[in-house]
Amino acid sequence: MTELFPVIAIILILFVFLGFGVWIGIALLGTGVATVLLYSDMNFGPAMATTVWSSLSSWSLTSLPLFIWMGEILFRSNLSVSLFEGLSPILRRLPGGLLHVNIAGCSAFAAISGSSAATLATVGKMTIPQLKAHGYPESLSLGTLAGASTLGLLIPPSINMIVYGVVVDESIGRLFIAGVIPGLVLSLLFAGYVFAWGMLSQQGRAMREQSVSMREIGYGIIKIMPVVLLIGGITGSIFFGFAVPTEAAALGVVGALVVSAFQKTLTKDTFIKSLLGAVATTSMVMLLLVGSSFLNFGMSLSGLPGLLADWIGSFNLSPLGLLVCLTLLYLVLGMFLDGFSMILLTMVVVEPMVRDAGIDLIWFGVFMVMVGEMALITPPIGFNLFMIQAITGKDIGFVARAALPMFLLMFLCLVLLIAFPQMALWLPEYMNR
Repeated sequence: MTELFPVIAIILILFVFLGFGVWIGIALLGTGVATVLLYSDMNFGPAMATTVWSSLSSWSLTSLPLFIWMGEILFRSNLSVSLFEGLSPILRRLPGGLLHVNIAGCSAFAAISGSSAATLATVGKMTIPQLKAHGYPESLSLGTLAGASTLGLLIPPSINMIVYGVVVDESIGRLFIAGVIPGLVLSLLFAGYVFAWGMLSQQGRAMREQSVSMREIGYGIIKIMPVVLLIGGITGSIFFGFAVPTEAAALGVVGALVVSAFQKTLTKDTFIKSLLGAVATTSMVMLLLVGSSFLNFGMSLSGLPGLLADWIGSFNLSPLGLLVCLTLLYLVLGMFLDGFSMILLTMVVVEPMVRDAGIDLIWFGVFMVMVGEMALITPPIGFNLFMIQAITGKDIGFVARAALPMFLLMFLCLVLLIAFPQMALWLPEYMNR
């Protein structure tokens, strides 16, 4: 029991902070301070200064505020209108009709914003009224939006992947590229579900939209071309080695400003609001990083990571057994924490175990982000569920039930990722040839 005292003490301190409603970043920092005071006689002030500086001085982190700012600029543009008007004539004749616009629109916006919240708000404000006006089932409209909006965490650029890469000291560029194929597979699973509904259900077969002319399709291609060019510029520059993620982020900001100016939404007011939004989000992420880094420092003094690693190692789990246990752990944590917090709170303990098990950390980053996606639509505190409730006014239970098929499809994609690791590893390996 004495050996477990550090574990119990640190967990109790953290839960006391969180129970009083303290911000997660401050709670992590406060728990780190308490841990240093409990298990060391050192002055925590200089230790905190050194730890905070080392955690925030990584060059890889410079891409974070730039990608966030790019997403903020596009959030305030008419991109959602352009996406709907462009994708609608291209996709509406498919079985499932305009529901595919939810999925394709989220996939496209995710690839240029890196934020699930921005993706949901931007695409949802356009597609929800349109789908309702066309008579599509509300459960499918909201369910596909809840699921597809999580792609902002997986399809590059992903803010969560930047944070993960900094924490485990892995290449941000390789992590971005590793997320491409799993992101596309997940998008296709969502689209396949909608396609099957449109083909197999009586209601779906009755919802076939009117045919479109080649002229309308051409108009749609023109409308989505700025998005295609922006996605190609960011992902392509990283994949072909023309730019590192920070340089690609700077190009993305310039591209977002050009798109916004072209759409005549770039005003002094929107420019200032985009800057303030980027500062607020970046500050939140940095506070989480600071709190996490100092808690990790305190935990290393307490010996907790080694204690937990030895305890888990005593079970002699295979790599697959370890992944199953971690999946269950993160699904439970996802009911109460967002993806950022899960990564920062657990990686100090999980990373050594993953390395010892011989699991590739680039692959594990995709695994972590995908589980974080599932957390966004996991009751009772799935962030995307509450966002949709705020937008539509629907009961949270209804929104959660609507999102359940998407959650199951995400779980299927996670199983495929575990069964076929090359889903995430092939492109990074190809890039390094």
